Amino acid sequence: MTAPPLTLILGGARSGKSRHALKLASAHPGNAVFIATATASDAEMADRIQRHQAERDARWATVEAPLDLPDALRTPASQAVVCVVDCLTLWVANLMAADRDIPAAALDLQDALAERQIPVILVSNEVGFGIVPDNALARRFRDETGRLHQQLAAIADRAILMVAGLPLDLKPLPGDEKGPSVL
Repeated sequence: MTAPPLTLILGGARSGKSRHALKLASAHPGNAVFIATATASDAEMADRIQRHQAERDARWATVEAPLDLPDALRTPASQAVVCVVDCLTLWVANLMAADRDIPAAALDLQDALAERQIPVILVSNEVGFGIVPDNALARRFRDETGRLHQQLAAIADRAILMVAGLPLDLKPLPGDEKGPSVL
């Protein structure tokens, strides 16, 4: 039996990643699960979370998983036909703040994704396009997320880079390959 598709969506801040993930998920009629990794650490973040929640209608169940993302993926909401995880960058930051073993957590995540029964869409910030950070913690964060993205892109069926609200297929689903566009 073929596993349901795994999609990785990367992009910068405000690039349209979450909106595109919800659009892709809408192609799957029925109940959906949104696994959120954010925590409301301040008023601005609480407002941001509330705005994201308002983008989802009643078909969405929300699961909060700031640290235990693999476990949340292993127990999706009942009757869900698709899952969106938003976002891996915050998950890595949460793991770092909790002094967790990130390589071990990344392997656990990959194991959980291998067990998936429904399509999963992963959202994450591409943080490697900027300057080299001036401190060890920021460099470690950039490196950990970069390694995670490489690992997940390797196992994903589809990888998308969002730029200015436009999806660029880095790794199209099999059968969706298109030749180069001509202007």
